[in-house]
Amino acid sequence: MIFSVLTLFPGIFSSPLKESLLGKAVEKGLVDFNIVNIRDFADDQHRTCDDAPYGGGPGMVMKVEPIFKAMQHVTGAYGKARVVLLSPQGRTFDQFTAGRFSRLSHVCLICGRYEGIDERVLEYVDEEISVGDYVVSGGEFPALVVIDAVARFIPGVLGNDESVNTESFTEPLLEYPQYTRPENFMGMAVPPVLLSGNHEEIRRWRRKEAIRRTVLKRPDLLNGFEPGEEDKRLMREVMNEFPE
Repeated sequence: MIFSVLTLFPGIFSSPLKESLLGKAVEKGLVDFNIVNIRDFADDQHRTCDDAPYGGGPGMVMKVEPIFKAMQHVTGAYGKARVVLLSPQGRTFDQFTAGRFSRLSHVCLICGRYEGIDERVLEYVDEEISVGDYVVSGGEFPALVVIDAVARFIPGVLGNDESVNTESFTEPLLEYPQYTRPENFMGMAVPPVLLSGNHEEIRRWRRKEAIRRTVLKRPDLLNGFEPGEEDKRLMREVMNEFPE
């Protein structure tokens, strides 16, 4: 899979994409990163990529021409891509979207800066994505979030491909608690069921704890949860534990 990233600050990507799972994915040939400096496509000696907004107002706006030319370059060099603009006006990025992107061969991420980009760029964008209702300096760090989340779905990127199926948000539940050695730390012991060797009891405990965590920490997720018969029983058990 190819990730093309259009940015004014390509140096932001130099280290994160070489480390940990992403770096190993590149070594294995599972993903390829094409970091494009939008300034390379400006048509003046100062490589100007922003200008004052028409109608007045604070700040600067990214120009349409360099972005358009950068997109043409990406398509010509790497083929057609799903073009995604990182934008606070976009639909909130989630696990489902990450999985959807992972099935594509080429995703092109556009990182905005300053007061935003010229509205005419949207004519060439397939969708807008937001990583949350807050403000950051530009689209570069949101792009890294998207890349990392998407890459985890690509077979071979994780050491155990089954891991992605048990993580939080794969369905509308948080992940169950995890423990490792030591068995007891300052009086806090690992739940006995995890030491029992009874795989069915462990599976049931983990499911119940996932439901419990979601009820306590993110009850809003339950609006999209479709419980099976076992889940309904576990939910009743969890709810009965709370005082009225």
